[in-house]
Amino acid sequence: MDEQRLPRIKGYHAHVYFDATTLEQARALCEEAARRFALKMGRLHQQPVGPHPDWSCQLAFRAELFGELLPWLMQHRDGLNVLVHPLTGQALRDHRDWAMWLGQVRPLDLSVLDTDED
Repeated sequence: MDEQRLPRIKGYHAHVYFDATTLEQARALCEEAARRFALKMGRLHQQPVGPHPDWSCQLAFRAELFGELLPWLMQHRDGLNVLVHPLTGQALRDHRDWAMWLGQVRPLDLSVLDTDED
């Protein structure tokens, strides 16, 4: 693999998925993450948004926080599904090729993302 051709990871998004029955659980998780870590908590979307098939809340964070935040999310998500993807400027590859999941993999609607292949 040619390391020089890979884009730099500038940060990450963690998308916490929930539904009507887990809304308050997701709110508490995201608010606690925002309290503990230097990250930006987005809105609690009570409908699918963008490529996300479920209701979700976005946590945006710097790459330097990955090693601290991900273990915390692993231990505190309590059954919620979480998509984590890098921010490289290549949205399709970020969500399709370089994403990781905590919990169950959910089907993303990748058709809404720009085809940013080289």
